[in-house]
Amino acid sequence: MRLILVALFLLIYFIASIPLFGIEWIIGKFNKRAKDISSLRIVQFGFKAILFISGTKTTVIGYDNIPKGEPVLFVGNHKSFFDVIISYSMMPDLTGFVAKKEIEKVPFLRTWMRYLYCLFLDRDNLKEGLKTILQGIEYIKQGVSIVIFPEGTRNSSDDDMFPFKEGSLKFAEKSGCKIIPMVQNNTAECFEKHLPWIKKAHTVLEFCEPIDINALEKDDRKHLAAYVQNIIAEVYRKNKKLTGADEADN
Repeated sequence: MRLILVALFLLIYFIASIPLFGIEWIIGKFNKRAKDISSLRIVQFGFKAILFISGTKTTVIGYDNIPKGEPVLFVGNHKSFFDVIISYSMMPDLTGFVAKKEIEKVPFLRTWMRYLYCLFLDRDNLKEGLKTILQGIEYIKQGVSIVIFPEGTRNSSDDDMFPFKEGSLKFAEKSGCKIIPMVQNNTAECFEKHLPWIKKAHTVLEFCEPIDINALEKDDRKHLAAYVQNIIAEVYRKNKKLTGADEADN
């Protein structure tokens, strides 16, 4: 039933997007910042509605760790489509996601993502991948935060994470922005563990303390991806008990 309701909502939402795209375009002609923020809130409304319909409840920890008035690089673990829906609904200011290139083919969705400075990464083309990284660095310098899942794809394992790709943290290394490790627990319980059904679930989202790369020891800076991954892994293990059940037993 939840799957049907979410599908119906998405159909209505995408139909409503047709005039909204035009309205947002007009707003942008007069006030770019107003258009950026209104687009962010429209998409967040859609995501929050999906979470309500799906019965997803999230315990949020460390929200105050997100710096105010400056862009950051959010770095997260990735186990579910709901990782994006949950975390993006929490973003306080303009934020773009790094998504795989194939998402750019999805009508309506790609337009909202372009409005919100999302990046489409071609993992099979090094030259295009470099262009995407440079574009993301420029966005950060313009005040737009970026979210990336450095595992590169969704990971179905309850405990293990794929090794973080070193190049994924270049956004912070080259722009000088802080890194916020972003840890989510139990998100696969919303959908992936019950394919094709959407189930009611309790998830946990923790924003860890900001990491200033320049303040790290030389060896930690050299192995930055592993350093951040270790933090996320530790917090992930700590928060498993907060979902009401040990995920390894689900």
